[in-house]
Amino acid sequence: MLNYIWAAMLIIGVGMALSIDFYNEQTEKFPNDKIFDCELIIDSTDLSQPLLKISADELKENFGEDFTRDEVFKFKNWNETNVNEFVLLISSGSSKIFKEMANASGDEDEIKFKIISDFSKSDSNQEIEIKFPKISFIKLREVTNAAIDYSKTAVTIALGLIGIMALWLGIMRIADKSGLIKIIASIVRPITKFLFPSVPSDHPAIGAIVMNISANMLGLGNAATPFGIKAMEELNKLNTTKDTATNAMCMFLAVNTAGLTLIPATAIAIRAAAGSNDPAIIIGTSIFGASCATLTGIFSAKFFERFSRKKEQVTTHSDKMNVKDFLIFFLILLIPALILAILFGAGNASENFKSIIQIAAVFAIPLIIILFVLYGMIKRIKVYEEFVEGAKEGFNVAVKIIPYLVAMLVAIGIFRAGSAMELLVIVLSPITNLIGMPAEVMPMALMRPLSGSGSIGLMTELMTIHGADSFIGVLSSTILGSTETTFYVLAVYFGAVNISKTRHALTVGLLADIAGILGALFIVKILFG
Repeated sequence: MLNYIWAAMLIIGVGMALSIDFYNEQTEKFPNDKIFDCELIIDSTDLSQPLLKISADELKENFGEDFTRDEVFKFKNWNETNVNEFVLLISSGSSKIFKEMANASGDEDEIKFKIISDFSKSDSNQEIEIKFPKISFIKLREVTNAAIDYSKTAVTIALGLIGIMALWLGIMRIADKSGLIKIIASIVRPITKFLFPSVPSDHPAIGAIVMNISANMLGLGNAATPFGIKAMEELNKLNTTKDTATNAMCMFLAVNTAGLTLIPATAIAIRAAAGSNDPAIIIGTSIFGASCATLTGIFSAKFFERFSRKKEQVTTHSDKMNVKDFLIFFLILLIPALILAILFGAGNASENFKSIIQIAAVFAIPLIIILFVLYGMIKRIKVYEEFVEGAKEGFNVAVKIIPYLVAMLVAIGIFRAGSAMELLVIVLSPITNLIGMPAEVMPMALMRPLSGSGSIGLMTELMTIHGADSFIGVLSSTILGSTETTFYVLAVYFGAVNISKTRHALTVGLLADIAGILGALFIVKILFG
């Protein structure tokens, strides 16, 4: 499935860009070969800072749309001698069309033009004629730039993982050699037997999975990623078809992409910066939404496993999903999450809960390092040598995931730059209108599985416009805390073990994202609608 989605994102992104550029050319959106009659305003007391004014009527005549005010620009290079090609400075108050023209020229703050009539740099105002350079294929240029920029970003992300990967893979090796991982695995055996029946309960993969999920719940993303990659490497040791994901890998990705975090720190920080009276109010709603995502991810992964039982031998017990098991997970996850959401929505206990989890998060990493090293020393493990051996893997793993990250992020960049996201919003709007999701939140919800930074940017914009404590502000921040960047997680974790055939992992991850979004909408409507 990932092959088709990846190709579709590229084709649709480029296709949309070409269609928009062709439409702009046919409708003459940009003033190619058109002459503007303007006024050159020169202050006799300051000849170095003239202004260029284009009247609203002139703008309407050349652009074919209504303008409510004149456009006034400052010059950048007025004092240069023997120049008839000047540069105008674009400000935040400039019209959208001029900002697009500036982007097309390669600089969002500047736009070039030529004065084609006679003029002088005297101290009097003058009527002049100007002409802007030809503008074409703006969207296609944006697609090209996005492909280049995102490929660079992929390499930057991968190289940035080297240090943290080396640290945690070294610590995990000490825990593995000392037998601590087996102890951790035995503690959570009742849950892992159900989730990962094909993985022996004392296998090192179980300990890494538990550490990954625990780090995610505490919001320790830097620690969660190395643990997750280590878990995938251990799961791949049980894999008989090295380029194809196993059921256990798909289940692990389902739980991971559900994004169950006790403190959505990023969303809370943005809410605080946006002036929220209670930034932590989304703790309960986010836990509820993420619990919906987790349950859906687990249930759907078990459902898809039933179609592939003949392809993969189960080493412990049957992986058949039954009503009893599902009800147990429902009670464990969803009911406490609903209680927390209601309590926090009513304004109770959120600050105390937040303080407790934040303290746990602060102490978690130092305690893990100290306890793992001390236990290794008690077991007479050469902790320094084992740490170094484990840390050596960090560089190799980081480099290994670069091709997968480049492939995924470039597709996302082209999809976004080509305006395919706007098309997707239009296609899905009848459904979102039916369930009562505000149209303003849709782009952010759709962006979340694709790009963390993109969704954060859209959420920040929504809170700036509508307010952090408005229904839209609370809903968008809850969605951010209830979901995960599924495509990024798949690229990193499967890339680390060279898995190219991801089977149902992407489907399960997207279903979990949808459930998280719907769960967020449901609980926010109840508490704040």
